[in-house]
Amino acid sequence: MKFDLKKYLGEATEYDKKEMLEEKEPISWLKSVVAYANTDGGALIYGVADDDTVVGLDNPKYVADKLSEFIRNRVDPSPEIQLSFETVKDEDGIEKVLVILYVHPGSETPYFYKYKGEMVAFTRVGNSSMKADAVTIRRLSLKGSNKSWDSLVSEYSMKDFSFSRLKSLYHARTGKSFEDDMFQSWEICNADGRITNAGLLLSDDCPIKYSRLFCTRWTGNNMSGGSFDAVDNAEYQGNVLALLEAAEAFAKKHNHLKWKKLPNSRIDLPDYIERPIHEALVNALVHRDYMEIGSEVHLDIFDNRIEITSPGGMVEGLPIQKRDLYHIASRRRNPYLADIFHRLQLMERSGSGIKEIMNDYKASANITEDRLPAFFSDESDFNVTFWNLNYGIDTESSVEVSDKVSDKVSDKSIGNANLSDTEKQILSLIKENSAITQKELASRIGISEIGIRKAMAKLKKDGIITREGSPKKGSWKIGI
Repeated sequence: MKFDLKKYLGEATEYDKKEMLEEKEPISWLKSVVAYANTDGGALIYGVADDDTVVGLDNPKYVADKLSEFIRNRVDPSPEIQLSFETVKDEDGIEKVLVILYVHPGSETPYFYKYKGEMVAFTRVGNSSMKADAVTIRRLSLKGSNKSWDSLVSEYSMKDFSFSRLKSLYHARTGKSFEDDMFQSWEICNADGRITNAGLLLSDDCPIKYSRLFCTRWTGNNMSGGSFDAVDNAEYQGNVLALLEAAEAFAKKHNHLKWKKLPNSRIDLPDYIERPIHEALVNALVHRDYMEIGSEVHLDIFDNRIEITSPGGMVEGLPIQKRDLYHIASRRRNPYLADIFHRLQLMERSGSGIKEIMNDYKASANITEDRLPAFFSDESDFNVTFWNLNYGIDTESSVEVSDKVSDKVSDKSIGNANLSDTEKQILSLIKENSAITQKELASRIGISEIGIRKAMAKLKKDGIITREGSPKKGSWKIGI
């Protein structure tokens, strides 16, 4: 197959470009090797400048030999790599030789850069290789030992806990009784009667304090949209089945219903479709990162949308906004917990939840393309946005059977390149201060940082803003 350089050009999470071999500062590229091995693999392309200019290498064999030598001596354990020589033409049509260093995803994580007694792990965050913190190293250690957090056996004993909610729900969903021997077969405990982390999450008095859920009904369309910020809020902690029940009840409480008359019948038009909300809440509780101590799942309801946010990005690293929503392979952060939810008939084992969410919305009577669910993830969070299907819709042809929904015109119909209020505010603040940080934007606008990141990701994707300079010292440029 002919080598295609074009797919490597530009910024990408899985590729780095190097004009030459940096022998005096090998950590400048070895950190990328370590990061790729610790995450989903990637490639370093030698002989291409940062601006995508093909410069080639004078001695490609020497470069390849030194790459192998440095990796062998300074990366532990040794990752699986592949080196290839590729000939391409520069802008003048002159043939140049490149060296491509492929780093495969590692199975013995964590991988470390080692030199003079120093051992440092790196992971890939966006387009950068970042030093891994203690939590990330623990997570990589579990991955390398082929274990998951929910499979770990805790210090707690079965005799000290009850599981009445689990047993009751199992009977209600299947019509069968939950037998005591199922605790071990479901991996809720081991043969010695010690409870796994998955089992603790399902116990009536779950002791995991960061198994929490925050629900808020905000005023307006952001977190400071009215004379007082929230009209309803609740906090829950403990058993994940209880959290799911509480979250669904809170969402249902604020899901208003309209109906439209037809010649011989009527059609119900809810603000939100219940089953996708259920799917998203299950995913948030089952697939969240429970190693993030002090974190929680958030259910935020605004006038025009519901946002469900959970700790932990995609398991395989690549942000969901870069994925085909209909073809996402099932990668489960907490496989024991996911299997138990499947046995309780609360989720599918195939990992088809996102596809089902999209299909349910596309089949809705009052759906429009701009109101399909939106998904966003980064290295720390996963977010699902459900747009209120009745928000800003002319109510003359429909009748509400609960509280009245605002009759405002949808934000997306107000000119300025169909920008939302948040996107307009971001552009206004960037005009005032091109070096403004996302944290400062969140504070000024009154929404979460993940909300800012989502909005800015869309602005960048649409070519409206670009980042110039480094992530810390650079600035924003408005492109239109």
